Amino acid sequence: MKKQPAINDLLKVMAKLRSPKGCPWDREQTHRSLRSHAIEEVYELIDAIEAREDSEMAGELGDLLMQVIFHCEIARERGAFDFEKVCALLTEKLIRRHPHVFGKTKVKNVDEVWVNWEKIKRAEKAGTKSERKSAFDGIPKHLPALLRAEKLVKKAGNSNLMGKKSRREKISGVRLGEKLFELAALAQARGWNAEQLLGGEIKKQERTLRLRERR
Repeated sequence: MKKQPAINDLLKVMAKLRSPKGCPWDREQTHRSLRSHAIEEVYELIDAIEAREDSEMAGELGDLLMQVIFHCEIARERGAFDFEKVCALLTEKLIRRHPHVFGKTKVKNVDEVWVNWEKIKRAEKAGTKSERKSAFDGIPKHLPALLRAEKLVKKAGNSNLMGKKSRREKISGVRLGEKLFELAALAQARGWNAEQLLGGEIKKQERTLRLRERR
């Protein structure tokens, strides 16, 4: 008898965990209650990658996959979508966003790949609730502040909305890291939350950049 793919076993296990005779904890979970678990699993995967431990990385990838399977099972139960649908959508997206691989589009370098990717993404979302009318639409709202700041700066730079002053300032990567640490320490000493402070500044800068973009 031919053994079925491991993914089928995994789907059955998750369905069993969510069944009336399954695990009480698994049964009571919702999309919202699982949010922090997904974030934690991503960071644990990053730790495994940085440690260059293949066995640990395989395990952490499994934990991350569990989050995907978990959400798919909850969605399947309410008739929204299932794992098969998620895989189909991803396959279609990868083909659609890589016309230089699956189509006749020619690209010279990675920069052109990213330009095409953004154009295709905008076209996909045109006329939908997720339509991106601004270069800054689509930046995840719940990213850690520093990551969100980097995304904002990158998109502003790609749209020629950033000044060149910061680019001219000479500073080493090591010194910049030291300054960031010093600022975090200063915030701590003053009883401030550096994450919240940066988050507030990002909101101000984004408003300014969006206004500049409309001109």
